[in-house]
Amino acid sequence: MFQRTVLDNQLRILTDTMPHTPSVSMMICVGAGSRYEPKDLAGLSHFLEHLPFKGTKSWPTARAVSEAIEGVGGLMNASTDREMTIFWVKVARLHYRQAFSVLLDLLLNPLLDPAEMEKEREVIQEELRMTNDYPTQLVDLLIDDTLWPDQAMGRDVGGTPDTVNQITVDDVRKYMERQYNPANTVVAVAGNITEEEVIELVGNATRDWKPQEALAWEPVTVGLNEPLVRIDNRRTDQSHVCLGLPGLSLSDPDRYSFSLLNGLLGDGMSSRLFLNLRERQGLAYDVSSSINNFRDCGSLVVYCGVEPKKTREAVQSIVSELHGMHQEVPYPELNKAKEYAKGRLLLRMEDSRSVAAWLGTQELLLGEIDTVDEVIQQIDEITTADVARVAQRVLEEDKMRLAIVGPHRSDKLLRKLLRF
Repeated sequence: MFQRTVLDNQLRILTDTMPHTPSVSMMICVGAGSRYEPKDLAGLSHFLEHLPFKGTKSWPTARAVSEAIEGVGGLMNASTDREMTIFWVKVARLHYRQAFSVLLDLLLNPLLDPAEMEKEREVIQEELRMTNDYPTQLVDLLIDDTLWPDQAMGRDVGGTPDTVNQITVDDVRKYMERQYNPANTVVAVAGNITEEEVIELVGNATRDWKPQEALAWEPVTVGLNEPLVRIDNRRTDQSHVCLGLPGLSLSDPDRYSFSLLNGLLGDGMSSRLFLNLRERQGLAYDVSSSINNFRDCGSLVVYCGVEPKKTREAVQSIVSELHGMHQEVPYPELNKAKEYAKGRLLLRMEDSRSVAAWLGTQELLLGEIDTVDEVIQQIDEITTADVARVAQRVLEEDKMRLAIVGPHRSDKLLRKLLRF
């Protein structure tokens, strides 16, 4: 069970005491991501995420920051997505006070030195170039842009070389002041620690942190109602294929049925896609499906890497498997998917960092938390008819989008394959 505390400055603190583990994890979730940015400053949230690690008031250099955590065997990192930026640390209980102090200082007292910012600008440009050199990463960006064209949801979270070049230290400071405020932030702590210890340390450190109104995020707009194919024509030994459809939001009542549908379709080595495309047909080494859920939208994406001349055959097989999900699945197959989903969830909860993420992300994005037991109960109640109904709702041929990175010039023949 977890405890929830709201400080006077509106900072939300969630604590889950795990006395059986020797570790403690803290995760700070901030409502800052690409959906909050203007188009001309795309990548601002990601740029800002990098900068606190260059130095803070108490740990003034990048080396001092990293050594404060790595020097005691701890782990620390951060990530930025469309709706949230996360900073986290995991250490042995013995060192949690220092680790928490470092992590909080990243948010409360970053130096944001202009000279260090210029160095990090080059690092981020290299990160963008690296993504362009990896077809598996590039095709992920391409399918997002195809599902959500000309809007924040479809843009690369890292921005573009041009937009990253335009971001100034004043842009960073103003954005940080608006988004990195306690009313827009959740602190989640899990591990061998008590609520009283967490409140004391976090409360003292954030006493002078003042709340204010954050920027609004950009809602999704509906795209074209016809199949759409995007190709990045380049010389590769494989064609990297993503077939995507709009999915469900984080709060949709069908989200757990949708998750089971994905498990049946392409999550794991006993899923339909893996057994058909790899085991039966030998078309692909890597084939899988995944879902993403956001505040007002979501997606289902099937990925595979195939020999270029077998691309059409692979797409045809994927479309066939999607169509097959419209029929009620046999109960033993559904039961297997349920046990798979529940087992993976329970295994994740062994790790203090995963527990902190479970609490923090739900609180920030939904304002409420489903416990593990509540999720398992909802999974157990799903029927074969529920999965078929969600398939009929989501897996529509006029919503299919296809993105390919590989040696292909024309999309004409591929378009014709996006039909049930």
